[in-house]
Amino acid sequence: MPVTRRNFLKLSGATAAGAFLGGTSFLTGCKPLPDKLKGTKESSTICPYCGVGCGLIVSARNGKVVNIEGDPEHPINKGSLCAKGAALYQIASNPIKRRLDKVQYRRPGGTQWEEISWEKAFEMMAERIKDARDKTFIEKENNVTVNRTAGIVGLGGAALDNEECYVWSKFARLIGLTYLEHQARI
Repeated sequence: MPVTRRNFLKLSGATAAGAFLGGTSFLTGCKPLPDKLKGTKESSTICPYCGVGCGLIVSARNGKVVNIEGDPEHPINKGSLCAKGAALYQIASNPIKRRLDKVQYRRPGGTQWEEISWEKAFEMMAERIKDARDKTFIEKENNVTVNRTAGIVGLGGAALDNEECYVWSKFARLIGLTYLEHQARI
């Protein structure tokens, strides 16, 4: 058969029709994949690892995280994540349970860790902050009231949002901290 314009168009049309019909008949025989996000509630948040602040979408069902992925509408990462951010789901649901969920305390000079309650841990922290503040509090310097403590340093994390930073800095200044830093500048 000589290749003419008419034969070329006939052959092209037949090929396109065969591909369309063959493709639709093939696809109608396949079962659809189950939607793993069906019935989940999505929340947006930011990645806790570094100071970049990549956006995440967290999907939860019945109070359990079932998926974490990059937020394609976030202006910083536009849906992409680094290796640590992509593996963030493992923190929420790790079957090996390597992440501690109870307070561990080792006494000074001790060699063994012991579990203590959250109430006891908060009491110990409050006592130590109060002791350090009382020991290093400076009320006046050169006849000027300064009301500050030099024995405590405040370090904020890069994953804190504006509201958390505001509350943290207000608390730190309330107890007299002047050495107040955040992770992005270090």
